[in-house]
Amino acid sequence: MPKLLTMRIVTYNVNGLRSAMTKGFTEWLKTDPADVICLQEVKAHRDNVDFQQFEQLGYQDYWFPAQKKGYSGVAILTKIKPDHIQYGNGYMQSDAEGRVIRADFGDISIINTYIPSGTTGDERQTYKYQWLDEFYEYLQQLRKERPNLVVVGDYNIAHMPIDIHNPVANKDSSGYLPEERAWMSKLFDNGFVDTFRHFNPQPDQYSWWSFRANARNNNKGWRIDYINVTTPLQDRLASSAIWQNVKHSDHCPVYLQLK
Repeated sequence: MPKLLTMRIVTYNVNGLRSAMTKGFTEWLKTDPADVICLQEVKAHRDNVDFQQFEQLGYQDYWFPAQKKGYSGVAILTKIKPDHIQYGNGYMQSDAEGRVIRADFGDISIINTYIPSGTTGDERQTYKYQWLDEFYEYLQQLRKERPNLVVVGDYNIAHMPIDIHNPVANKDSSGYLPEERAWMSKLFDNGFVDTFRHFNPQPDQYSWWSFRANARNNNKGWRIDYINVTTPLQDRLASSAIWQNVKHSDHCPVYLQLK
């Protein structure tokens, strides 16, 4: 592939792509927000969506939906042709739920992931811990052959007190439990960089808000959407942002520019 001077990447949990498209998602795409747009919780198969809208804007689209209709699922829209697409991470339940898709561009691999939520009860929280262990192992193995990883997505974990509007009240909430936060720390202690925090040390920067109690307008949110890279890519980080004013979902897009 031709050598690119920069690559602009967005991660965005759209909470139902068809719903997001009724709220201006395609119009937002027309503003050319990024070269590679990684979507989570698409809740649709490709043939349920007017994907020609994306093609007309110059995007190729790759989908890894869940087997269960209207649930989970990830997709990648890209203006840069990938060298390879890998569907799933090889763990049966994760792949049945459509949680991981990988695109290789030259020496860079972008892993788009939708980490399970544990908010519905103990069974899913237990699976979330299992999933995290499996995913960590998957990343460690993949790094041996593809050292330049960009791991984007809805992690469903707020890492530090700065990443959540009320850390004290949420200390027992799924998404901010000590074991989940420790997993994130393990990731960052073992060769991954939190690209948003690399550039932005300020508080009150969130990517998800509850639909309850006017949380978004009051900016009472959580930062649970990340673009994390392996340390060999750290010198190529150009800029990062959270686009809180883009509103097609209860999440907002997170942006990274790589040189």
